[in-house]
Amino acid sequence: MTTEKIADRQIEFDEDGFLANREDWTEELAQELAYMEDVGQLTDKHWKVIRFMQAEYDEKGDAPSIRKLNKESGVSTKELYQLFPKGPAKKAAKIAGLPKPKGCI
Repeated sequence: MTTEKIADRQIEFDEDGFLANREDWTEELAQELAYMEDVGQLTDKHWKVIRFMQAEYDEKGDAPSIRKLNKESGVSTKELYQLFPKGPAKKAAKIAGLPKPKGCI
C-alpha cells in the first residue's frame, strides 16, 4: 500500500495503484486521478462510463471488462480507447475508485 496526498487528502492505494478504500472516492478525486492517468478533463462521456462501471461493481462485485463495457455501456470500443487510452477498463476502474477488473494485466 502507498499513500499520496491528492486534493488536500491522504489517499491510500493498493499495490496495483487502485484506491484501497472506495469510501475515499469523490468526483473531485476522480478528476485528479484522470489527470494522473493522462486522461485529462472528464467529459459527460467519461462520466457515463465511470457511472456504468460503478453500477456494475455495486451489482456484481467486480468491475466490468472491456468486452462488457463495449456491449452494455453504450460506448464503442473505439470511443473507450479514445476516452481512456492504453487500457480503458483498467483506467476507467481506477478513476471510478474500483479495484482492478479481473482479467486486466
